Amino acid sequence: MKNIISLLSITLLMISQSTFAQEYKLPLYKGTPPGFKDNGGKEQVISEDIVRISHVQTPDIAVYLPSKKMATGQAVIICPGGGYHILAYDYEGSDVARYLNSIGVAGIVLKYRLPVYGNCEVPHKTPLMDAQRAMRLVRNNAANWNIDPGKIGIMGFSAGGHLASTLGTHFDYGNKSAADSVERMSCRPDFMILMYPVITFTDPSMHKGSREALLGKDPDPELVKYYSNELQVKTDTPPAILILADDDKAVPSENSILMYRALQAKGIPSELHIVSEGGHGYGLSTKNEHIGSWTNNVKLWLEWLNNQSIKK
Repeated sequence: MKNIISLLSITLLMISQSTFAQEYKLPLYKGTPPGFKDNGGKEQVISEDIVRISHVQTPDIAVYLPSKKMATGQAVIICPGGGYHILAYDYEGSDVARYLNSIGVAGIVLKYRLPVYGNCEVPHKTPLMDAQRAMRLVRNNAANWNIDPGKIGIMGFSAGGHLASTLGTHFDYGNKSAADSVERMSCRPDFMILMYPVITFTDPSMHKGSREALLGKDPDPELVKYYSNELQVKTDTPPAILILADDDKAVPSENSILMYRALQAKGIPSELHIVSEGGHGYGLSTKNEHIGSWTNNVKLWLEWLNNQSIKK
């Protein structure tokens, strides 16, 4: 009898697991990541109130897929924040991916390398390199994951929002002659979801900690301009939704406002949502419906985007 009950429990567990999102983890690169400098460091994971990852050695993506019945065909690559020092991996990553699954959207969490630990040959290039590769990799696997390759966006929180907006303004359409099929893919995101993002490195409202982490204490002025993403918006920059709190003391609202104005100036469809409370780093904010209303705004915006693509 015990064996029957045990077998039944295992069967029910397998059924329940197949009902919900399945997680796939894939390294971004085969072998040693490009630009890697071995300094003997080890990845660190601290699990307290949230999971914090630092000293990333091997960047990867964790793929969470909705059921085929629910799937909209859209996917979002998520860049957790952490000031380019750590990744708030579950709070601004896997938790968000699971929410996206609940509205039929694939959520893909990017574990990207951080520029402050001495394991990157050119520190400022590495996070963007990983984000570009993640976009190519997801697009290359779109058919396997029931994803429309023309409906893959990038999302980022805080410094992860800077990385997401950097990808949205610094992309290419792939190297068609590359031997690696992944590198033939475009790394242009089809849309951006920017959550209380760091955007500018030139304006007085910049987040100095993120700029110093990425570019150093005495950065080249050309690099400062290059990574001030409101200055890099072009006509093919993808549509965006920007979400933040008015009382954010860490990354001032001017960051998002500058980006919104730059998008508007180029005629790029964009939305700006500023809620009066929340401060900085509120994640899903499941305990405060007012702050957490951003999830419904994103849901409605993604539905609008899907309708626009259908009309085309």
